[in-house]
Amino acid sequence: MGFKALCLGLICVLFASHIYIPIPDNIEERWKVMALDAAAKTCTFLAMCFENIGIMRYEEFITMIFRLDYTQPLSDEYVTVTDTAFTDIPVRLYLPKRKSETPRRAVIYLHGGAYCFGSYKQTAFDFLNRWTANKLDAVVVGVDYRLAPQHLFPAQFEDSIAAVKYFLQDKILTKYGVDPTRICISGDSSGGTLAAAVTQQVQNDLEIKHKIKIQALLYPHLQVIDSYVPSHRENEHGIVLTRHMAIKLVSLYLTKDETFPQAMTRNQHMPLESRRLFKFANWSILLPQKYRKDHVYTEPILGKTTYSLPALMDIRASPLLANDSQLQNLPSTYILTCQYDTLRDDGLMYVSRLKNVGVKVAHEHIEDGFHGALSYMTSPLYLRLGLRIRDMYISWLDKNL
Repeated sequence: MGFKALCLGLICVLFASHIYIPIPDNIEERWKVMALDAAAKTCTFLAMCFENIGIMRYEEFITMIFRLDYTQPLSDEYVTVTDTAFTDIPVRLYLPKRKSETPRRAVIYLHGGAYCFGSYKQTAFDFLNRWTANKLDAVVVGVDYRLAPQHLFPAQFEDSIAAVKYFLQDKILTKYGVDPTRICISGDSSGGTLAAAVTQQVQNDLEIKHKIKIQALLYPHLQVIDSYVPSHRENEHGIVLTRHMAIKLVSLYLTKDETFPQAMTRNQHMPLESRRLFKFANWSILLPQKYRKDHVYTEPILGKTTYSLPALMDIRASPLLANDSQLQNLPSTYILTCQYDTLRDDGLMYVSRLKNVGVKVAHEHIEDGFHGALSYMTSPLYLRLGLRIRDMYISWLDKNL
């Protein structure tokens, strides 16, 4: 009995040491954040254990957890909510009930979830889109694109652009009473990647009649070519999202090659022909000094792998790699970054790139923020941080859309 208790105690200590990280002093609601972080890392720990012993794949377990949070399309006194499809892409529509004498603004929202998880059905995204529709008196479209690893890149982009192009048709805009000159594309995390990539495509495609007025990118993931930027180093064991987990999820999105995660962890995953692209993601130039700190820039080692993976140099996967002429046509842009986020520097570099080519950019940096905070806006998992980000985002949309 004593030996069993000792073994159980050692397992508990090992488990606690695996999931525990110190929470920075300036984090609001520290104990609640600590509990949420522990819960997230516990799910990750269990998923990895189940995968290692052959019960189920990591992503299958996490998807099961996400689906517990899915909502039905319930209308309320302010907004009519319906699930439908644009071509064959599932979407959730939020249509304000009050009468409008003029065409309405519209927001197309691409949810986050690391390309592998999530849906507009999640409580937090349903809440955000419903809130947006009511506060802005706007038509809101939530898009459910196909997910990895069942569907590798570029399926997520293809679904997103297909849904956007469908919505931008004159007959569809008229059907929903939308002003074609007041349309926004928004997204968080991996949804921010897709929002940035889709906006680049729409603005540079001469065959698309209606363009995007503004885009909003909330703690976006914007490049895969350098996996050791300062924010990756500083937040290696970050709140909710660790560097290891970010690399695992990006790997599931891009390839089935099992050597890729190890190569990306060493920052030795890019081919020789990618050298010309590093000027677009050179953090030693594009990051403000405040974020460069004393970190030393070294270009990743190229050509160390044997796989062929064109996605690594594709701007649809890494919008930060678009050249200046492609960026010049982009609309007014809102970018929100968080200090304690592995992906922080992607957003900061995009701010610099856009400003350098004359795009109007509004950048807000949350000094006590961390990745995925928008997922915590509803009871019982709400954080004041999530609500603060929501209000900042909605305020900028209201003033600029």
